[in-house]
Amino acid sequence: MSDEELARQVIKGHLQKFGTLVERYTPKITRYVQKFLRTTDDAQDVVQNIFIKAYVNIQSFDVQRRFSPWLYRIAHNECINEVQKRGKEKISSFEMFDLDIIAPYLHSRHTTDKDIQESETKQDVEKMLEKLSPKYREVLILYYLQDLEYKEISEVLHIPIATVGVRIKRAKEMARKNI
Repeated sequence: MSDEELARQVIKGHLQKFGTLVERYTPKITRYVQKFLRTTDDAQDVVQNIFIKAYVNIQSFDVQRRFSPWLYRIAHNECINEVQKRGKEKISSFEMFDLDIIAPYLHSRHTTDKDIQESETKQDVEKMLEKLSPKYREVLILYYLQDLEYKEISEVLHIPIATVGVRIKRAKEMARKNI
């Protein structure tokens, strides 16, 4: 059953179907929150709040649209709220390798002789993401780590599709200058 069909079922009163959506999205939303907030300490609490808000507001979901951008928008808002609560987010320069080249390593879960090299690459990327300003970090996380399309990112962030492309392009240009 598709995410959208599950959401329709929840809206119709089959509330237990929401558990399937939670199971499908918990790993992705957790990874997104951890990357956005740059910590694993508070991630579970924030993820829990995201799913609570999604459950409470499921009636506002437009069943003619895709579910994932709607859920990521809730996650985005919760992450922004958490950052504002902390009051310590700083804008800084972006230092990263070419993401088109290293993105495949970010999802790697297999164990081979390349693990050490991939682990080092992943750690370098994580360190560089930490230095990235929130508007660039978030768009890159959504695109490269969550595999959302420009249109979906546009829906999540409430920005034009062209702005998504510009932010990704600028971040990559900054990365090339800092290598």
